[in-house]
Parts: sequence; C-alpha cells; structure tokens
Amino acid sequence: MNNIINDIRETARQLLADGKVDVVIGYEKGSLPLKATPCFVRSAQEVDRLIWDETCENNLASFVANTPGKKAIIAKGCDSRSLVVLIQENQLLRDDVYIIGVSCPGVVNKRKIEAEIGEILEATIAEGTISVKGMEGSKEYSFADVKDATCQTCRYPNPVIEDIHMGVTIEVSQSTPFADVIEMENKPDSERQAYFNQQMSKCIRCYACRNACPMCYCPECFVDCNSPKWLTGGVNRAENLMFQAGRVLHLAGRCVDCGACARACPQDVDIRAMNRKSAKDVLVMYHHEAGISETIKPALNEFSADDPEAFLVKE
Repeated sequence: MNNIINDIRETARQLLADGKVDVVIGYEKGSLPLKATPCFVRSAQEVDRLIWDETCENNLASFVANTPGKKAIIAKGCDSRSLVVLIQENQLLRDDVYIIGVSCPGVVNKRKIEAEIGEILEATIAEGTISVKGMEGSKEYSFADVKDATCQTCRYPNPVIEDIHMGVTIEVSQSTPFADVIEMENKPDSERQAYFNQQMSKCIRCYACRNACPMCYCPECFVDCNSPKWLTGGVNRAENLMFQAGRVLHLAGRCVDCGACARACPQDVDIRAMNRKSAKDVLVMYHHEAGISETIKPALNEFSADDPEAFLVKE
C-alpha cells in the first residue's frame, strides 16, 4: 500500500510541477479514525497530503465537474464509471481530466465496527488487519469481515478508464450478479412492502444521499421545486418513499452502485436496494451497465424507428 501512495504522490507532484494540471483531487487523512476525506492539492509542495487505503470511501467524481481548470483525479473502479457517465452526459470533457486509476480492494464499513465497540477512538490498518480501540472496548478485525456491503458485490474494482494505473489489478469477483436483488424479488409482496416501509420510516430527508451522488448534479432537484411542488417540507414515510423512488427513476441506467449514498446516510437507510433493482432491470431489458464503456451509448439515450412499442414513435 505504501508503494501505491508513493506512486500517487510522485505522479501528482510531476503533473503539478509540469503544469499539466491545476489541481489533483484525491484523499487525505481525516480528523476521525478510519475516515479519509477528499482533498484538493494545488501545488507540488502539498502532495504529501495524499493517501490511499481502505478508508478512501468518497466517490471523487462528485467534485470534478464543479472544479475549474485542468484536473487530475484519483479514481477507483466506481469513480471511473461515474466519470464515464459524466462524460457521456456532457458534464465533463475527457481532455480536461487526467485519471490516476487505482484498483480498489474495498472500503471499511465503519458503522459495523462502531456497532460492536462504540465510538472509535484509535485505529490502525496493517496487512489486512484493522486494530481498533473504541469507547466500549478494543478489537482486531479482518478487513474481509468489515468490508462495505457495496464492495462485497462489486464487479468493477479496477478502473474502466484511466491515463495511468497505480499498483496491481484486482481479480474480479465471480459471485452471482445481483444475488441480493434476486433474493428480494423472491420474497412475498407483503414482506417486501414491510421492509421498505420500515426503511422509509428511518429517512429524515436530509438529502445527504443526493448530495453524495455524482449523478445528482441538477441545479435544482425535483424535491426543491415550488412549481410544481412535488413534496411538502415535512417528513413522512410516503413522501420519503416518493423522494427515494424519484431518485431511482432519475438514476435508471446511470447509477454505478458506488454506495456513496448509503454511506452518507446518517440513518443507515438501505438506499441501494431499489437502485440495484433498477440496475438489474436495465441490464436484463437493455443489456446495459452504467459507465463501463465510453463507446456504448447509455440505455435510455437510444431509440429505434421500428420500436415494437408503436406509441413511442410518432408516425
């Protein structure tokens, strides 16, 4: 891991020193244990702030479009897929971004650890082992046991688009795609309804999920519109479901399942469940996965004049 960090820093230093980029968007050590934070390095003297480890959870593609000038970005597999979608949607010019690709082994599920030992006071990561001291005790974890749920189902740990690659590539999981979605689909309607009712009851509509999502870049979100007014200012289960279902529809064929929304949620709402159902349906019906290729058009951006659904095409 230290070799990757050194390579990232050296690459960033060279890019800035040569004037090829104005800023490098990466990660630095956060103020809390097991928490990295996004950082913006603008000079060669600052590159030693950059880190890379299992705490680098943010999807940095969220910051690229609104960062002026030529930029470099440290991109995991899901970050790179987000960049592809942003390029396809004309939110980003490929020539304006230098992609430092890093294969991602996954990120830590900090909440799982805190559920066992309380607030984390100290933590170290070494050789796949996480040693943690918390308010309610100390414990060592295998990284595999506390890997984020998103990373456990990830089939694209390696960047799909990059200008340079750091470290070695990671073997792709051969697990059944969307096994969790299939399991949910097989449950009775009443059980699924009860589950989502319970999840939506937890939502406080803070919009952290929306703000963390690189695909939610609209200047005005539908929930903030006054005319028409889709939602009231209050919080209730029905409106929470409408908000989350609205996001699912807006992200159909676009969500790269980076998990940023779920990790940002302070209430631990299972936001991914509906998004993954949508992603599975898009794959089955349109044979499309978001952000895996610059040359493949997004699923909902194509039409055919001989579409079998005649009402979609005006004669």
